[in-house]
Amino acid sequence: MRRAGLGEGGPPQGNYVASGYSVYEEENEHLQEGLKAKVNALKHLSIDIGNEVKYQNKMLGEMDTDFDSTGGLLGSTIGRLKHLARGSQSKVFCYMLLFALFVFIVLYWVIKLR
Repeated sequence: MRRAGLGEGGPPQGNYVASGYSVYEEENEHLQEGLKAKVNALKHLSIDIGNEVKYQNKMLGEMDTDFDSTGGLLGSTIGRLKHLARGSQSKVFCYMLLFALFVFIVLYWVIKLR
């Protein structure tokens, strides 16, 4: 009995299998190299992302410290303003009245000299 494609005029079966195997092996090696390049690219990208995250965390820590110090400064300023507001209201009102009177006198004097 004869099998289809295995006639007497064809190449020997051992060479056919060996050549087909080498084609698949070359293709696998080529795909393996491409995969290796992609894995290396992802490795470098993940390392860069890690470095960026560390840098951003450091910056956020510094900003937190800055905001804390600014909050302390504003808190003390607000405390002083509250203390001033609780103080003698009549003195502050008197100073404001004297300042407004001074401004009106200066404006009257400037208009009169024209």
